[in-house]
Amino acid sequence: MTGKPVRESVSEYAQLALPTDANNFGNVLGGTIMHLVDVAGAMAAMRHARRPVVTASVDSFQFLHPVRIGHLIVLRSSVNRVFRTSIEAGVHVETENLVTGERVHTCSAYLTFVALDSGGRPAPVEPVIPETGDEKRRYRQAGERRESRLALRNRMQTGNPARH
Repeated sequence: MTGKPVRESVSEYAQLALPTDANNFGNVLGGTIMHLVDVAGAMAAMRHARRPVVTASVDSFQFLHPVRIGHLIVLRSSVNRVFRTSIEAGVHVETENLVTGERVHTCSAYLTFVALDSGGRPAPVEPVIPETGDEKRRYRQAGERRESRLALRNRMQTGNPARH
């Protein structure tokens, strides 16, 4: 199989949670975390495709723990699977208390990106090669998620997104 191994797309991004990121409760705004997840996912997708990418979809967000001001937000991302011009990337977010060193899983998300050519049109991307057991599981599950996303898109195009 030709392509690139998942490990070549692995990216890490970290940002300190500052007061300008806070809501009234002293936690980082959810939208700020969502923005960082989009950036981290795009880094992995671009690292794999070696072309510009745009966000096509984001699967659900489940915030498990709040992010406090002064903590470090650490995002790890990698490509799970490639579907001709689209790329699914997974992003895992942890928050680190820099004083105690304690880390907690904050949220995870799957994003789909579309690779673009120099004219801004969708461009083919070489496959990703899963090597480890976890990578193979994520590769398989990415196919299942894609089927669900395409079914939802079809329902939305026919005007009935709530129909199951």
